[in-house]
Amino acid sequence: MEYRTLGRTDLKVSLICLGTMTWGSQNSEAEAHAQLDYAIGEGVNFIDTAEAYPVTPVSADTQFLTEAYIGNWIAGRGRRDDIILATKVAGPSRDPIRTFRGGDNRLDRRNIHQAVDDSLRRLRTDYIDLYQVHWPDRSVPSFGARGLSALADGPDTVPIEETLEALAELVQAGKIRHVGVSNETPWGLGEYLRLARDRGLPRVASIQNAYSLLNRIFEIGMAEYALREDVGLLAYSPLAGGNLTGKYLGGVIPPGSRRDVSRQFVRYDLPNQPLASARYVAIAHAFGLDPAQLALAFVNAQPFVTATIIGATSLDQLKADIASVDIILSAEQLAAIEAVHRAIPDPCP
Repeated sequence: MEYRTLGRTDLKVSLICLGTMTWGSQNSEAEAHAQLDYAIGEGVNFIDTAEAYPVTPVSADTQFLTEAYIGNWIAGRGRRDDIILATKVAGPSRDPIRTFRGGDNRLDRRNIHQAVDDSLRRLRTDYIDLYQVHWPDRSVPSFGARGLSALADGPDTVPIEETLEALAELVQAGKIRHVGVSNETPWGLGEYLRLARDRGLPRVASIQNAYSLLNRIFEIGMAEYALREDVGLLAYSPLAGGNLTGKYLGGVIPPGSRRDVSRQFVRYDLPNQPLASARYVAIAHAFGLDPAQLALAFVNAQPFVTATIIGATSLDQLKADIASVDIILSAEQLAAIEAVHRAIPDPCP
């Protein structure tokens, strides 16, 4: 396993980060614990979760189960010191099915303090290594939405400064060690960094945004920030919701797959996605590679990536995904990938 430094912290995290958003819905607690055991045995030390998980599908009946499963594993195995644990606080509610803290959740001091305490209780730990803002409080395009022609902040929008001040209090209290952001924009990341510099507030260590062969938008506005400011990308959805595995080609939806159980995820249901996915899968087959491993190896190789977040519903998938760290793409393979990217750039931003 390869390890990379998380921002400007002293933490070394595994290149493969174990994602958990299916635990509690598509995966049972026993399966979640088996994934943790296997991943850690392979050198993975970075675990990412969120108070909003599981989300496949979103359900009030399963809310908060993911963190609880991880907490039970920590308590049962006694291996808290062997992992770097990341979780997230939800921004303003995005759906009517689930609410947080009475349905008035914003990224203000009250919500953030309560969210941390609740996550610590479920995770059965005294501290969180990386605490991330899951999505902004303000209105911005996210989760595949495009375009921002006018600002649409409401009167109750919480300023980033208030959010970061609340996080600073939690760092001071020892409840969290470092802070990160997710689903952020270049302006948002720049504002977090400015406030850290000007106000002496905690410095963002990472940004967790989508990045894959089907979505390389990060390279345009964010990669320079990541490289110059040491705010590495924690790349989520590196397989574009499973599309880059090839299992959905031809309109096939395997029973029990994410597209079968989570019909609310339409981020990748865009016109050019099937063609682009088919071409990347064809490249993998032409070179005798597993399509998922080709896609993950590409993300792993990017210098602005700190960790690639993988999510699996079976141990076989998990084993193949972790093994992607051993694949180094050749110049010929990378050239084939770039040819597709030039022809069909970012079909699923």
